[in-house]
Amino acid sequence: MGTSVAFVYLLLVLYSLGHFAFGGCAGRCCPGRDMNCLTTDWRMDRVYGTCYCDEGCGVTRDCCFDYFTECPARDCAVTEWSFWSGCAKQCQPSMRVRVRHTERPPSNSGEACPALEQRAGCREYRDRKGKPCGVNSGPAFITSVEFAKGRPKHDRYGNPLRPGFCVEFMLESRTPHCSLQNRPHTHWMRYITEGFRVCVACEPPAMRNNSARCQGDGQDSDKEAVLHWQAVGSPQCSGTWKRIQQGKHCNCPPQHSFVFI
Repeated sequence: MGTSVAFVYLLLVLYSLGHFAFGGCAGRCCPGRDMNCLTTDWRMDRVYGTCYCDEGCGVTRDCCFDYFTECPARDCAVTEWSFWSGCAKQCQPSMRVRVRHTERPPSNSGEACPALEQRAGCREYRDRKGKPCGVNSGPAFITSVEFAKGRPKHDRYGNPLRPGFCVEFMLESRTPHCSLQNRPHTHWMRYITEGFRVCVACEPPAMRNNSARCQGDGQDSDKEAVLHWQAVGSPQCSGTWKRIQQGKHCNCPPQHSFVFI
C-alpha cells in the first residue's frame, strides 16, 4: 500500500514538473487573434483546459493564467517630429508637412501608434530664387494663432522685426465646411462662428515691411465694407467679415484669435 501511494505521488510530481515546464505562455506570445497560439493549462477564469496566448485572448477572456506576466503589453514608441517641410507651392497658400517614425510597434495589446504625419496650412513670402512674392489684393488668408509661435522674431542679421498689430473684425458669414473640419490641422476652423468678434494679428513675415500691412487687413476699406477671408488649410472654409478697429494687441479669447498669413 505504501509503495502504491509513493508511485502515485511520484506521478503527480512528474506531472507537475511537466505542467510548469510546458504549460502557460512562456515563449508563446502571439500577435492578433491566433487560434493556433494555445496550450493546455489553467485559464484566468480558473478553468483548466485549452487556453490562449495571443493578443485577442484578453477580449475573449480565455488567456492562460500567466499571459499578462509572460506577454506584457508594450506601447508603441515613436521618434520626435521632423522639421516642417517648405510650402508645397510658391507665393500662395498651400500645405506643409512633418513626419515621425515608429521606433517600436505595439505588442500584446499595447497602445497603438499615434499619427505619424502632421499637415498645416502655410504660405511662402519669397520664391525659390529668394525674390519677394507679389502682393495680391485678394481675400485675407488666416490660420490658427498657434501658427504664430513658430514665426521668426528677428531678421537674418539678428535685428528685431516689427511687432505688428491686431485687427478686430465682426464675422458676418462662413461656409458650412468650417464646422465640419476634423483633421488635426483644421480643428481651429470649428470656432469660426457668425456674429462673434475675432482678432487677427498682422505680424512679419505676413506684414509687408515696405507697407507695414497684411493682405486683406481692410485698412483701405470703409468701416461698413464687407470683406472676404479664407482659412489656410481648407479652401472650402471661407466667409466674410467687417472691420471694427485696429490696435497694438489682440484681446480676443484664444479660440477667436487668428493670424494673417
